Amino acid sequence: MALKHLGSGDNGKSCFGKKWAKKTCPEIEALGALDELNSLLGLIRNQKIIKEYKNILLGVQQDLFVIQAFIAGALFGKKYKGLKEEKIAETEKLIRKYSIEAGEIKNFIISGENEASAWLDYARTVARRAERRILPVKKMDKNSLVYLNRLSSLFFVMARVCAKKKSKKEPAPVY
Repeated sequence: MALKHLGSGDNGKSCFGKKWAKKTCPEIEALGALDELNSLLGLIRNQKIIKEYKNILLGVQQDLFVIQAFIAGALFGKKYKGLKEEKIAETEKLIRKYSIEAGEIKNFIISGENEASAWLDYARTVARRAERRILPVKKMDKNSLVYLNRLSSLFFVMARVCAKKKSKKEPAPVY
């Protein structure tokens, strides 16, 4: 693909095929936040974490592409299927499983007791930002919104399990 704007900047616009959109429009903001989350999950998959988690993160990356396709399609008048409701149910099942494994959490936690838990806590915050960036998107499927909301909870409990497996007591903040 030849880039007509090569060396001249893009005037604050993003190109999708032959169509352009302002980088400040809600859809482009959402796509950027999802791209950032997806890249971060790829980085985490290459860290020393539980193999089962690597597979979960790869599946989440696939799901994020489905959400991105839906948003980009809506922006440019193409139809893509949104996220299936089963993805939410699968995520809820994982949250329940890892919540039990992590045990009861009675207070806020200062993250960073080990590498894996710190990375997953970082993913939790990026997932929350992506969720906030999607809220202003006019044409958004409900399943994607719910799924992104639940992802931050999934990353939270996964992080707690990683800390627990390393026998690390995560400190609470002192107020």
